[in-house]
Amino acid sequence: MLTLLLIVSAFFAGVLNAVAGGGSFLTFPALILAGVPPLNANATSTVAVSPGALASAYGYRRELGKIREIHLPSFLGVSLVGGLLGALLLLWTPQRTFEAIVPWLLLFATVLFAFGPKASTWIRQNCTVGHGAVLASQFLIAIYGGYFGGGIGILILATLGVFGLTDLHAMNGLKTLVSGCLNAVAVVAFVAGGAVYWNEALIMLVAAMAGGYAGAAVARRIPPPHLRRFVILVGAAMTVYFFVTKL
Repeated sequence: MLTLLLIVSAFFAGVLNAVAGGGSFLTFPALILAGVPPLNANATSTVAVSPGALASAYGYRRELGKIREIHLPSFLGVSLVGGLLGALLLLWTPQRTFEAIVPWLLLFATVLFAFGPKASTWIRQNCTVGHGAVLASQFLIAIYGGYFGGGIGILILATLGVFGLTDLHAMNGLKTLVSGCLNAVAVVAFVAGGAVYWNEALIMLVAAMAGGYAGAAVARRIPPPHLRRFVILVGAAMTVYFFVTKL
């Protein structure tokens, strides 16, 4: 039963990451329910969903080829460095400390996911910043992504909006590519640090890849608001659960 839970959560996490983001709201609690400690669940979740994000980015290859507003190597470069720093910060965090801050991380991620699109629109309409400032913002976002990552897709989309991108499919594709790359470099740190539960990770990895590739096609057909509401409900439920269990 737990194996089925891991497979189903990983598959739909891959779909959600391609369509609306928020896949970690499914994989992280599924690993907790499977008995994985929170810090290791976070690392294992990253390992599981990272290839799915890259598979989804491949599904968006046509849209990615049309992007001209952004210098992709620079954007990916700061994302990789920031993701590595965030992953190292997680490995240096004691297990008990991480358990104490998990409810707050989930609360932040859920609120970000719920209100991020409106904030992103406001930023795009009212803010004009230079290339260096946007790259600096993406660097900080990548650190958060390497450390926890919940709601990171919203933050990346906001940054892309400041860059001037308006094609939502292209932005979605670049979001999945960037998040997949920064997660990939975080995976290297997590593996080297021995934080990954490999049995669970391998089960979820295959399912997340299938869901990520399928999600790129689904995103073109299904409006994301319904999925977004589902992710917000899951995130809110998990936030309440972790706060209650800490009382």
